[in-house]
Amino acid sequence: MQFETYPFEKLTNLLEGITPNPEYDPITLTIGEPQFATPLFIQDAFTESAHLLNKYPKTAGEAALRNAQREFVSYRFGVDLDDAQIIPTFGTREVLFNFPQFLLAEKKEPVMAFTNPFYQIYEGAAIASGAKIHHINLTKANGFKAQIDPDMLQECDFVIINFPNNPTSASMDIDELTQWVEAALAYDFVLLNDECYSEIYTGYKDPSLLEASIKAGNPDFKNILVVNSISKRSSAPGLRSGFIAGDADILNAYMRYRTYVGCASPLPLQAAAAAAWEDEGHVAFFRELYAKNFQIAKEVLGTPIPKSTFYLWLEVEDDLAFTQTLYHEKNVKVLPGSFLSRGDFAEKYVRIALVEDEIRTNEAMERIKPYVK
Repeated sequence: MQFETYPFEKLTNLLEGITPNPEYDPITLTIGEPQFATPLFIQDAFTESAHLLNKYPKTAGEAALRNAQREFVSYRFGVDLDDAQIIPTFGTREVLFNFPQFLLAEKKEPVMAFTNPFYQIYEGAAIASGAKIHHINLTKANGFKAQIDPDMLQECDFVIINFPNNPTSASMDIDELTQWVEAALAYDFVLLNDECYSEIYTGYKDPSLLEASIKAGNPDFKNILVVNSISKRSSAPGLRSGFIAGDADILNAYMRYRTYVGCASPLPLQAAAAAAWEDEGHVAFFRELYAKNFQIAKEVLGTPIPKSTFYLWLEVEDDLAFTQTLYHEKNVKVLPGSFLSRGDFAEKYVRIALVEDEIRTNEAMERIKPYVK
């Protein structure tokens, strides 16, 4: 298998040999890793369960975690899931990589499509599955929203969309998502929405593809799946807690597959994750921090405030030159858009992760300001 070099390794190579300006402390805005402390009640739940390390965890996840995740989906999206319609996962990176391989394993000539730019795991999963790849290009012209192309979709076995979107911060409303559900049923492909940024919003609450499925008259979620994660909403990426939910028939077979993968979450992590999924107060607190960061960016750079995520998809003349110059002159790291996409349409963008506190964010925006038109 020939996997593409990971974006952060590309960035290291791009900046190799460049000496950053020593007058500035380094600021890294490349990775979507919250820089805020994990709430103490989550840490306490972890330490209080440490004695459970002497037990093997179940592949299906403990009832407390499953119930907490189901309650989250019910509270947030108004969707009540049966126990068979959700599987706790070890974060979402692993499921986004191994689920396509499970789903496409018996296809002779599998075809997979995903939004572009993208989270690199989508491409890696397609390569590992031996799948032909189609890109659903998100451009300024289409508002960075996934457009339905019948000629493409009727060929597909599996499609991943990602809204709220990383890296563009674009959102899709319930009617737009419903059209995608209808397409999945009409062309008989499995559709998955990566919803890991659904809880980082600035007023507009992004709908779930599960809601859209119900609106489309598909309450059993045939061909429809979503994944979500605790990493962003709870500032707890180290907990590696996520889930996949939707079509019970698909998930029943996938659960059996997972028993062989060996990716069950340790019991103390599950206990801490259950506590986090059950609480909304700390999520609102973090949302306010990210909203303030977007406000700072607007005041300093003049950028609009996205509806969701904590990313700026900043338009520049040349993403590579911009990244190198900013690092050399201001000691700030950002991620070139071309490292997150295929094709040349993202070469005029950089992704900026606003994951620092207000003081650091303001400092970073002031350093970036001279290079933004």
